[in-house]
Amino acid sequence: MLFGFSSFAALRACIARDWTPQIGDPEITGWLTVLSYLVCLFLAVKVLHCRPAGAARGLWLAIAGLMAFLALNKQLDLQTALIVTGRCMARAQGWYDKRQLVQLAFIAGMVLGMVIALSWTTKALRGHRRRNGLALLGLVVLCGFVLVRAVSFHHVDRLINAEFANIKYNFWFENAGLLLIAINALLLLRRRGR
Repeated sequence: MLFGFSSFAALRACIARDWTPQIGDPEITGWLTVLSYLVCLFLAVKVLHCRPAGAARGLWLAIAGLMAFLALNKQLDLQTALIVTGRCMARAQGWYDKRQLVQLAFIAGMVLGMVIALSWTTKALRGHRRRNGLALLGLVVLCGFVLVRAVSFHHVDRLINAEFANIKYNFWFENAGLLLIAINALLLLRRRGR
């Protein structure tokens, strides 16, 4: 038995009923966000080539990995695959009616993990915070965006799907964090160029 299924093929078939790999956000704003992730990835790699000291190197390595993953996730909609997998397992294992408790534990784990990671990073960057503060703030904004999307309460969904200048707040929120990371990387690269 595999997570309540007789085989991996049975689990895969259950997932395939509700999710298939496809372009998750085919609108221009979705593609612009993917481009923003890729630009931040490129800039993070450039910063890493300048060999930042100590914890700053770990920060930019984490940013590069996160940007690569989130760019891929933006268009493959992997979080939906995770949700569908959980739903299939809940039904197969007989706890679907009690899934809210598991969802709450998952979200609490995400919040706790992000708080611990950001707290540790802030502490580890002592002495390097001024130079990397915008990137750290950008990560906080981005983590906030990821948490809001993970929680996905209906009234929160309505808020981030509202529009400003004919563009959803969703786009503004996500790209604000990316802009802060990009600015910080450009400032570091400019200093290094001098």
